[in-house]
Amino acid sequence: MIRFGTFVPQGWRLDLIEIDDPITKYEAMTAVAKTADALPVYDSIWVYDHFHTVPRIEQEAVFECWTITAALARDTQRVHIGQMVTCVGYRNPALLAKIASTVDVLSHGRLYCGIGAGWYEHEWRAYGYGFPETRDRMRAFREATTIIVKMWTETMPTFEGAYYRIAGPINEPRGVQKPHPSLWIGGSGEQVTLKLVAQYGNACNIGGSPETISRKLAILREHCETVGRNYGDIIKSSNVNIVLLKPGADIAAATEKVRATYGWSVDQLLQNAIVGTSEEVVERLQAFVDVGIDYLITYFPRVAYDHTPLYQFAEEVAPHIR
Repeated sequence: MIRFGTFVPQGWRLDLIEIDDPITKYEAMTAVAKTADALPVYDSIWVYDHFHTVPRIEQEAVFECWTITAALARDTQRVHIGQMVTCVGYRNPALLAKIASTVDVLSHGRLYCGIGAGWYEHEWRAYGYGFPETRDRMRAFREATTIIVKMWTETMPTFEGAYYRIAGPINEPRGVQKPHPSLWIGGSGEQVTLKLVAQYGNACNIGGSPETISRKLAILREHCETVGRNYGDIIKSSNVNIVLLKPGADIAAATEKVRATYGWSVDQLLQNAIVGTSEEVVERLQAFVDVGIDYLITYFPRVAYDHTPLYQFAEEVAPHIR
């Protein structure tokens, strides 16, 4: 069965830039969350763990990931709440595990805890984290993942690594999901990330074309065989940017505000998003499902101002993807 999630606008992608008041920005974000919560097709809502905007850096509001994860958990009743993905370099992993455990409880077990190694160099340096070489970031990611799982599953966990160490921290409550909160590991690195998915992940999140995803999932399957993990137990997710059009719509006119926000041409928009009618979007998304994706997470660029794409996707797209 194919399941669906959707991102809420939190400012990172300049998706609240037309709203001036920060409280109104927040209310626009939570209104999207509540709309998704009321539509059964959406299993989850998602936020990003970033501080500085893209595709250009602006003095613009970006709501902090875990603060709004907690807030949205209380603003909603049904949907899971996830992060795509928490950068383990921004928070001590033991503290992150503690935060996640708390949110799992206050959400009554609706947390999807997403983690990744991190990539946005500008905000790393601006916030004083430096920006270690890829090799070091990936090794630290491996250690952090181990610590997070230990914090969730052991009463007095210990770990001594090159980057992190813990000495019996108490983490109570450890969450309500069993054996631990759902762990989503983002990225497609073949030697570290996909191995961590095989060892620890409840889900993976892989980007790229269907052809790229197919190749990465084949590697994940091999890693699962190596460690004795059932490949079928892992959720295979991917994120998709979508601009839904009505039949006969002119692409340039219909996407003018989206392109103005990002500074894109029509060609650039088509490179970065699926743009089309409901039928065309179904065809494009089916290609992801055909190579093994069973969880699609949508992002609608202007949903803060107009919830129509949430309804159109729920009614005209999701039911036709098999």
